[in-house]
Amino acid sequence: MKTVYDLLIVGGGPGGIGTAVEAAVHGIENILLIDKADNHSSTIRKFYKDNKRVDKDWKGQTINIEGNIPFMDGTKETTLDFFDKLLDEEKIDTAFNTEVENIIKNEDDDLFMITTATKGFKAKAVVITIGKMGKPNKPVYKIPPSIKEFVNFNLDKCNEGEKILVVGGGNSAAEYAYELADEGNIVTLVYRKDEFTRLNPENEDILYQYNGQEKLRLRMDTDILSLENEHGKVKVNFNDGYYTIYDRIVYAIGGTAPIDFLKKVGIEVDEKGKPIYNEHYETNIQGLYVAGDIAFNTGGSIAAALNHGYHIVNSYLQKSGKIYSHTQKVEEFFENNPQFKA
Repeated sequence: MKTVYDLLIVGGGPGGIGTAVEAAVHGIENILLIDKADNHSSTIRKFYKDNKRVDKDWKGQTINIEGNIPFMDGTKETTLDFFDKLLDEEKIDTAFNTEVENIIKNEDDDLFMITTATKGFKAKAVVITIGKMGKPNKPVYKIPPSIKEFVNFNLDKCNEGEKILVVGGGNSAAEYAYELADEGNIVTLVYRKDEFTRLNPENEDILYQYNGQEKLRLRMDTDILSLENEHGKVKVNFNDGYYTIYDRIVYAIGGTAPIDFLKKVGIEVDEKGKPIYNEHYETNIQGLYVAGDIAFNTGGSIAAALNHGYHIVNSYLQKSGKIYSHTQKVEEFFENNPQFKA
C-alpha cells in the first residue's frame, strides 16, 4: 500500500507480459504484474503439450510485431524461456497466486485501488488482460436440471422480494449478500467455516451489522449436502440435518467469469459482453485499459496480444506527458541475449 505503481497489470499471459516489458523498456520503473496462477503464461503451461509449436502467425493471421519484443516461432518451452528472460531482465515485480477481486478508482487522488483477498495495491493506471477462460467454481454435488434457472453464479436475473441463499465466505459472497438485502430480498449467507478469514474489514463490518439488524442472516459453520426441486423452488439440505426452501441460490465460491469481473469493476460492455474501449484500448474509466483476448477476437494470437501492450504503453506515456528513450535498453537486451534476436 505504500508503493504507488505507475502501471499495474492484471493477467500474466502474453498481453500482460507484453505490456509489462514494453513499459519497462520505455523507462517506466514501478510496474507490477499480477496473476492468480502460480506463474505467468498459465494457459500455455496447462493446455499446450510438451514441445508443441508456438507460431507467430497463429491460425493464418499474419501479424507484424509493432513493439520491442521480437517474438518468433518456437515451441512451448522456448516461448516460456523467452518470457522468463524478458521478465527477469527488466526486473519486473510480480505477484503470483494472487487473484484480483476488485478495482476501484479513487476520484480524490486519481489512483486505482486494486484489492485481493489478502492485500491491496495502488496504481496510476491499470491494464486488464485476463483472457476468456476464467469461470466461476461450481459445487461438487449435483444441481438438478429442473431448478438450474434458479441457480446463479452472479447477480444476473435476481429479482426483488425473493428468498435467496448466498453460498461462500469471500468478498464477492459478502457483497452479493448485502446488495441483495438492500434490494428488498430475504437473504441468508451460508459459509462452511465458523468465522470469516478472507474478508476485507469493510465487508465484514457490513455483514455483521446487517446480521445484527436482521437485514440478512449469517449461517456459519454449515455446509450444503444436496439440492432438490421442491414444487419449483430450491430445497437446500444442510449438513446439520435441517433443510430450507429458497426461491434462488447464488454461489460465490471462487473463480470469476471475465464478463462478471469487467462489470464489477465498472467497465461498460456491449450486448455481447465485450468491453467498450477507444482507439487506445482505454475503457470508459480513464486510466483503465484492456488487452488480449478479453477485448479482442485474436483467436489466441500471442503476437497480437504483444502489440496491444505496445499501444497501451504508448497511450499511457502520451497522456502522462512522459517521453522515454528506450533504444539503448532494447539494444542492450539483445546484446546480452542473442538467442532471442530475429
